[in-house]
Amino acid sequence: MSDVFINNTSHFLPNDSISNDEIEEYLGLLNGQKSKSKSLVLRNNKITNRYYALDKFGLATHSNAELTSKAVRKLFENNSIDISTVDLLSSGTSTPDQMIPSHAVMVHGETPELQALEVVSSSGVCCAGMHAFKYAFMSVKIGDKKRAISSGSERISKLLRSENYSEEIQKLAELEKNPYLAFEKDFLRWMLSDGAGAFLLESKPNANSLSLRVDWIEGVSFAHIQEPCMYMGADKLKNGYLKSYMDYSLEEILNNSILSVKQDVKQLGENIVPLGFVKLDQLLKEKGLTVNDFDYFLPHLSSYFFEDKIAEFLDLNGMNIPKEKWFTNLATVGNVGSASIYLMIDALFHSKQLKKGQKILLVVPESARFSYVYSVLTVC
Repeated sequence: MSDVFINNTSHFLPNDSISNDEIEEYLGLLNGQKSKSKSLVLRNNKITNRYYALDKFGLATHSNAELTSKAVRKLFENNSIDISTVDLLSSGTSTPDQMIPSHAVMVHGETPELQALEVVSSSGVCCAGMHAFKYAFMSVKIGDKKRAISSGSERISKLLRSENYSEEIQKLAELEKNPYLAFEKDFLRWMLSDGAGAFLLESKPNANSLSLRVDWIEGVSFAHIQEPCMYMGADKLKNGYLKSYMDYSLEEILNNSILSVKQDVKQLGENIVPLGFVKLDQLLKEKGLTVNDFDYFLPHLSSYFFEDKIAEFLDLNGMNIPKEKWFTNLATVGNVGSASIYLMIDALFHSKQLKKGQKILLVVPESARFSYVYSVLTVC
């Protein structure tokens, strides 16, 4: 089997960057009032800017498929490779524009210059983009495809509009004592962002510029021991099961914000870091690696609230990674779900600070039902 290389990366972020002071101009007010939890949530997540594929009237400016198509096209700007020679498009998202057709075929429809090719859609939340990446990686590695594109994208802002929420978290005193409370619902409005990223994967590295060799990609799910934690289009019952939107009336869907994103905050706080980083320790030992082997650590952070939690856990378990090795652009682009890891790698790839031989560790957690994907890249 051949090696696999990321030979180009790209991103597309819609419209202008939106500051913290402008968020409610786009997402609207709840019950005609400014959010009382916004400042607390922003203080914890430390995000300063994000992007929305909508205008101040709440009208969409791009579909998810359009965002992804624009990122895909950018892979071939100033590139001698003909886009029509790609033979696989693998796209992941948690916010497709529709349930049917699949997201990837809609991206293909927006990018007809790709010609006839295989398309694959992966769903989920933050790991969806990594699952798409792994499918593309494996297809090239086994020789089934010569040139593949993988992508991650989100268009969540429309669902964050005030009309989709029936109530707001108001308990400021409780939020001060326990920041996890803000993660149930309202916090997502101040964290999530729209955008797309893409990779071009081939079996040979670039001849005249740097490439990223994909050494391995590993995923794991803990759904066998964890009930749902983050969900949309359903509601969580007292027994831990999800009740589908299909089992609610239209009136109940509206009154109970069934289509908004929610999280079980207690479950999130207790499990998201320990489960994922115990598994990382196991994986590195299996592969004869330690955290000292890496020059860059790219963790997908939903919020900077978890940065110190991860660092503390790593330190306590003998896996200290100095902060100077951490790389993230969360503060300036927001949490773009399945696209976040693409945006981080794209920023690093085009930063001109990479050197041949350096190793990059990727860790992408997903709280939906506690899934994680890990990968190691080598600069070559």
